[in-house]
Amino acid sequence: MKDLITVAEFTIKDMLQRKSFIISMIIVLVLIVIGFNIPNIMSKIKGNSDWSNKILLIDNDNLFEQGLESLNTEGSSYNFIIQNENIDEKEIKNKINSGEIDSCLVFEKSENEVIINYYIESAVSYDDIPQEVLNSFSNIYKNVQLSKLGLTQNQLEELNIPFNVNTIETDENAASGNPFIIMLLSIVLFYAIYFCAYQVSSSITTEKTSKIMETLITSTTPKTIVLGKTIGIGIVGLLQIISIIVVGVISATAFLPEGTLDGILDMTNITPMLGIIIVIYFIFGYFFYALLYALTGSTVSKPEDINSANGPIAIIAVAGFYLAYFSMMNPSSNVNVVASILPISSPFSMPFRVMMGTATTTQLLGSIIILAASIIVVAKISIKIYSSAILNYGTKLGLKDIMKIYKSKM
Repeated sequence: MKDLITVAEFTIKDMLQRKSFIISMIIVLVLIVIGFNIPNIMSKIKGNSDWSNKILLIDNDNLFEQGLESLNTEGSSYNFIIQNENIDEKEIKNKINSGEIDSCLVFEKSENEVIINYYIESAVSYDDIPQEVLNSFSNIYKNVQLSKLGLTQNQLEELNIPFNVNTIETDENAASGNPFIIMLLSIVLFYAIYFCAYQVSSSITTEKTSKIMETLITSTTPKTIVLGKTIGIGIVGLLQIISIIVVGVISATAFLPEGTLDGILDMTNITPMLGIIIVIYFIFGYFFYALLYALTGSTVSKPEDINSANGPIAIIAVAGFYLAYFSMMNPSSNVNVVASILPISSPFSMPFRVMMGTATTTQLLGSIIILAASIIVVAKISIKIYSSAILNYGTKLGLKDIMKIYKSKM
């Protein structure tokens, strides 16, 4: 146990002292801060602290009878500037080109329709008038015309009564929750597991090249080295993830307007139990792939051979992720169940089946047991191969060589 802790500590210190690790971590954290500051940066570039889209509305014929004022509701991404006096086209163009307004709508009444002249700086950089805005104009104009018929306010409200749809699912195991946050967390979990595990093979190969491994192998057992390095790199990876999440949350809180991400990042389904399940699958998934990468890292003696040696494991990892990712599009399908059971995809699939409410307790326990058993099998194979291949400084070992080593160790 003492040797295991020693190897883990050595690995953690070695990882944290690497310039490549420090520089890449700083770059990632700076990009996160800059990313959350993009609205503020764009606002400064435009010389405008108001990030909303400023639209000038000119109702020269008073078609809407002051009703356009109701468009400026709290939280709207549009800032409508209402003007009932007509201005010439040249002045409108000057206002747009100077950045005073983003666009202008001029309303004119013809015999059977209302014509809207839409002034914008460039048709390439601006979309058409949003349909929701056109619908608002239509409703306001309709209400004005109806009020001229002598209808009461109650009668007007009855004519504009909204339709609310209640969705009732007949499948008791139907999925629930925000699909965006589910898929986003799945991607984050995959990259956390994959890149942390990948560093195991890189670390082992680097130490073989620098002859550090010869000192380690004479001081402790191959089993201790494999598990110690896996634990050490896993702790560093976990610290990376925590740092990224903390900086992301602080940046979002400090730089984005309150409530900006509420609709997108709906965390109502993130419970303490789900948090525990995610951590369990992160640890198990990391160990499963890290031990596979420990095997491939021990079979090469030059850093430039790492990518080719890791190719098969990378293919397995990506296949597992995509199996989990695409099966989420149909959470109740049998493919989704299979993805949450297979050890190559269960770390990315099962936590979010739990979040969506489609996983049963039996499936959850079965998935964990299968993943744990797979880790034990992979660990035994990796340690056996590692103990013989770690001091190989010749050519990269092929699959036949690995099989021979494994059989000789049985």
